[in-house]
Amino acid sequence: MAASNFFAQASANRRNSFLLAVAVVAVLCLLGFFVGYAIAGDPAGGAAATGAALLLGGLIAVGTYFQGDKLVLAASGARPVDLQSAPQLMNVVQELAIAANVPMPAVYVIDDTAPNAFATGRDPQHASVAITTGLLEKLDREELQGVIGHELSHVRNLDIRFALIVGVMVGAIAILADFFLRFTFWGGGRRSSNREGGGGAQAIIFFVAIVLAILAPIIARIIQLAVSRQREYLADASSVELTRNPYGLERALAKISGDQEVLEVANRGTQHMYFTNPIKKFEARSSGLFSTHPAIVDRINRLRELTGEGPLSAPEVASLTGLD
Repeated sequence: MAASNFFAQASANRRNSFLLAVAVVAVLCLLGFFVGYAIAGDPAGGAAATGAALLLGGLIAVGTYFQGDKLVLAASGARPVDLQSAPQLMNVVQELAIAANVPMPAVYVIDDTAPNAFATGRDPQHASVAITTGLLEKLDREELQGVIGHELSHVRNLDIRFALIVGVMVGAIAILADFFLRFTFWGGGRRSSNREGGGGAQAIIFFVAIVLAILAPIIARIIQLAVSRQREYLADASSVELTRNPYGLERALAKISGDQEVLEVANRGTQHMYFTNPIKKFEARSSGLFSTHPAIVDRINRLRELTGEGPLSAPEVASLTGLD
């Protein structure tokens, strides 16, 4: 029954995240079409702008695809370790890499007392996992296996590449929207209308384009965060598939949720990559309407479904003071 349940969870999360990614591309194309139509005054201009927006996203993606992991590891202060310097960690990573049928990733440690971890890399052949010293000190082996299984699931599921594609599309939407709003502010809209002779249709197109330029980046960001949360649920279910032990992952989530250490090296640009949200509610940098991660309580309750247990009780929920 458990196997059926986590396969069902994984399938649902893959489907949901794919549909959300398609929605981001649709928003970019819609915005590009109306911006191009508004500026050029005809549908051909809209089609050209849509193509240009997709090309811009592709160019940004290429640079990030090949260099993004190195930048993240450097910004996090991660240092490589081997079997001699971190034998238990390397052993756990090796056994779960075999279970996941992925090559052994490069393993890094971040000198920080806050327990957390992340995976990065463009594909399983160029993957890295980074673990804080706090995670190694505060979790037992079963809990560590749950976390490493989660991170290697991100590698196996190509979540880093998936997040890259969605993130680049969201960035392209923001760039295109900002360009059009500046263009309009400096009188481009009036010049375009005069060139085309004005008219009600052109005014409507411009109005729609302005509304989309304001709303599209917000909508795209909401979708991006929803994608991130779906991939976290997927990695949790996949971790259980690898370890056959939902209890270790559940205990790890509860333990990290109750930890009050602050992960200094994390920032709003990298927070979505971590095992749990590294930016805590009580921090000034936590300001923002939406979270990159599902609520810890929701993640634990989904794991409890795999073993047929009921959801967390009210006192248990209250004890998870957490990161979400």
